[in-house]
Amino acid sequence: MFMVIDVPRRVKRPPGLAARLARALAVSTSLLSVCGPVSGQAALPLDRIRLPPGFAIETVARVPSARAMTWGAEGTLFVGTSGGGVYAVTLPRAGSADAARVRAVATGLRDPSGVAFRNGALYVSAVSRIVRFDDIERRLDTPPQPVVVTDALPRDGHHGRKFIAFGPDGKLYVPVGAPCNICLPETEQYAIITRMDPDGTNREIVARGVRNTVGFDWHPQTKELWFTDNGRDMLGDDLPPCELNRVTKPGQHFGYPFCHGGTIADPEFGGQRACSEFVAPAQNLGPHVAPLGMRFYTGTQFPPAYRNQVFIAEHGSWNRSQKIGYRVTLVRLDGNGKAVSYEPFAEGWLQGQQAWGRPADVSVGPDGALYVSDDSAGAIYRIRYTR
Repeated sequence: MFMVIDVPRRVKRPPGLAARLARALAVSTSLLSVCGPVSGQAALPLDRIRLPPGFAIETVARVPSARAMTWGAEGTLFVGTSGGGVYAVTLPRAGSADAARVRAVATGLRDPSGVAFRNGALYVSAVSRIVRFDDIERRLDTPPQPVVVTDALPRDGHHGRKFIAFGPDGKLYVPVGAPCNICLPETEQYAIITRMDPDGTNREIVARGVRNTVGFDWHPQTKELWFTDNGRDMLGDDLPPCELNRVTKPGQHFGYPFCHGGTIADPEFGGQRACSEFVAPAQNLGPHVAPLGMRFYTGTQFPPAYRNQVFIAEHGSWNRSQKIGYRVTLVRLDGNGKAVSYEPFAEGWLQGQQAWGRPADVSVGPDGALYVSDDSAGAIYRIRYTR
């Protein structure tokens, strides 16, 4: 394991710092297995989770502050966190009674919530930086020193956590959220989704007017980018809705900060531009449900009716008089790729007004099961169809 120390925010970086960081980012420490077997920790109340008939859920690993997930070529589940660490989860073989093995890849990063995998390397987002761990699956016991891909991203902590993923075009997609609840940033470096070459070069804007996306994926057939977006706060319990959006061509604008949910003019900025100027959501979601990770279901373990449908991890509201979210939802698409319904799939992390867990990401595993991360309970769950 390596401990990676982020440069303090107030330090002015001299020219050439990126090159020196690439050589000196990591401080070697002794290998540490931070998470014990699931059986050695207090059981989570999964009997409270409600699923459609025929589905079952189980805890497969405990990972502190677990956020985004990605799969390595050899079946390793990599997990970013909001707690500074990045972890590699080796799951037991099907039918085995062994516990998952969880190893730290790095600690000390600044909010390394985003992870992506390409050509044997693990890419990790750390607010203003993207770093890369080469040949990682062969070196889980002795992780390599990280290489800086870019350190040119904004350093703002507000909406600074970044979900990252490689698209069908081989580009690394990196969002930059708005540095506020509601504002009109002076530059085009905020409220956007960008893409870049794997080495950090040729960065360009893919979508504008995106307040804060913490999850996106590409339609398996059309290859169009879909993403969740968290709606603004302080407009009351029921406004505005959060959103699921669809990018049909590069450079589209999705409304922030002028318009929310496709039809709701912002009380401060709505007078400057009309809602009709922007791309409306593919599906409005619940108000303040905080949709984070989303994936199209591409496996075969679930019944055929779930193929190419959208699963969303709803982290849950924090500023509503009655809490909502804290669940996994399903957006169904018709044959033309149009959203036709929005419904609960897995719920029960919220009991009354008390939440014992908060889904943060969803990911389809090599086995076709749906994996769900929970940064509150510090867990990875597996949902399978059992009949």
